[in-house]
Amino acid sequence: MMNSLRLGLVPAIPEVPEPAWLLTARIAGAIAGSAISIAYMLPRGHREAALRLAVGVTAGLVFGGAAGVTIARELGIAEELGTFETVLSGSALASLCAWWGLGVLTRMASRYGAGERNP
Repeated sequence: MMNSLRLGLVPAIPEVPEPAWLLTARIAGAIAGSAISIAYMLPRGHREAALRLAVGVTAGLVFGGAAGVTIARELGIAEELGTFETVLSGSALASLCAWWGLGVLTRMASRYGAGERNP
């Protein structure tokens, strides 16, 4: 094996383009945020866990980049963070907050949506 390395017979590892790294950061952050959300407040069943995972991952993928940039600017650390870290943290936060935001909207709808309806 050592001789084959010296002779260059082992293929080089190809470089991964930046969009692929950013997609990886979005997916990893979204899954991490959903996992934290599920672990923090345990779901009532398998269906709720699957729904929470789906909502969290979707929110992390959609809003992760914008959330990461906003967080970095507000904390004043935008220059210190790389693009990967910004997208990763934004996706995790968006994923974590998605289920909480839906919970607030559900409570508001149940409280204020029980008004009179016209047939």
